[in-house]
Amino acid sequence: MIVDLLRHGETESGGGFRGSLDDALTETGWEQMRQAVRENLKWDLIVSSPLQRCARFAAELAQQRGVAWDIQPDLRELHFGEWEGRHPRDLMQDQADLLARFWDDPYAFTPPGGEPVAAFRLRVLNAMAGLQDAYAGRRVLIVSHAGVMRLLLARARSLPDRDLLQVEVSHGQLIRYTC
Repeated sequence: MIVDLLRHGETESGGGFRGSLDDALTETGWEQMRQAVRENLKWDLIVSSPLQRCARFAAELAQQRGVAWDIQPDLRELHFGEWEGRHPRDLMQDQADLLARFWDDPYAFTPPGGEPVAAFRLRVLNAMAGLQDAYAGRRVLIVSHAGVMRLLLARARSLPDRDLLQVEVSHGQLIRYTC
């Protein structure tokens, strides 16, 4: 399976820990994603996270390109629990020690009420295995989130678990991923 990963663009609610919050894209966010796919890349299928910041663009692109698209719930972002909707600069005011622990080793520390990164990894990797079984030999675009892309790229680069958050992924970034 040939996979391209596309991160959603800028959202109306800005940065920070957006996780499972269903934010809409800004006009800039739409343009970031459109620019990322402006070359005439060919896909047999587009797969998307269910969150609107991914799914609405995936639906638009699939219609424009005349390809099938599907929602894959397990490719949604990590759930950040009580940190959802908060920006790291705000957390530095009242939870700096917890934030530091998360940045230092996200597998060893889970944000309060959040999804453990090990469970997130299992969810995402199981989804990818299912896609590989179903679409072997096909070209697939996955429209998802920074966390999903960081996880897959860190794994592809054989990075240690604690370096997960060192992987940079920009809004609207398109990356070829080798399964």
